[in-house]
Amino acid sequence: MKKFWFFMVFVIAMGILAYIYKPMQQSISMISAVSVETPGLIDEDSLTIGSRVNLPIGYHRVAVKQGSFQAYLRDYKLKPFGSKIINYDTSEYFWQDGHIGILEVAVPKNGLQQCADALIRIRSEYLWKQNRKAEIGFNFTSGHYCSWQHYAEGYRPKIEGNQVSFHKVAQANHSEANFYKYLNLIYMYSGTLSLYNELQPIADSDLKIGDMLIKGGSPGHIVMIGDKAVNSKGDAIYLLFQGNTPAQSVHLVKNLEDQSISPWYHLKQDIVIPVSNYTFYDSKFVRFK
Repeated sequence: MKKFWFFMVFVIAMGILAYIYKPMQQSISMISAVSVETPGLIDEDSLTIGSRVNLPIGYHRVAVKQGSFQAYLRDYKLKPFGSKIINYDTSEYFWQDGHIGILEVAVPKNGLQQCADALIRIRSEYLWKQNRKAEIGFNFTSGHYCSWQHYAEGYRPKIEGNQVSFHKVAQANHSEANFYKYLNLIYMYSGTLSLYNELQPIADSDLKIGDMLIKGGSPGHIVMIGDKAVNSKGDAIYLLFQGNTPAQSVHLVKNLEDQSISPWYHLKQDIVIPVSNYTFYDSKFVRFK
């Protein structure tokens, strides 16, 4: 008799489990399908800006000309995924949760290469590698223009308050080592304020890879567009990277406000744009000459 009741309980229990298992199996199948159909936007094995981040559904990357600054940035090398932001003094930055990639940009131990300086360096290195060295030049915050060509010929600035004059005090030296000495000079006397005043504003409808979102001042901030994609409706999204103050690793930032497309951003004029450790309000978009 006990065996009979035990058998009946066993049959009922199996029926209940079968009833529960069927919707569970359907749910697991649905979750698996979603995982396949909605891949993550980060490719942890990739080592360039353009390959580290996948596209949201419906978007495609804009075409860029080979050899252009846009192509240079899209193909810019990244350190392995999970690399940390390191300050100029080799210490770790206190917050490591706002980035998804570290650019292969050396950080000088002198602490001079801050947010604007890092982007000046990337632009200057591109022009150097393209043998467009005559185009390398930036304004000091005072408004005085300082070119690499002039520096390479031996001219150095004499600065007295807001007055700047250039004098030939050194032998001509067009070496790469001297080029980085020139950049250190630019880091000292240029920054977000000089770029804000020097560069022409760009409309948000005309944004390209390599354009920058900038707030000039002390402190100010600046970020650069590292990639761009659009959908069939013409809606554009962008990747952003930045240096920082104190000087530290240049890094691709997450979009902490919109996790659904992070690290992609929608960029429009006159909107609040938070980027990792800074929020842009009344800012403008600019482009290097």
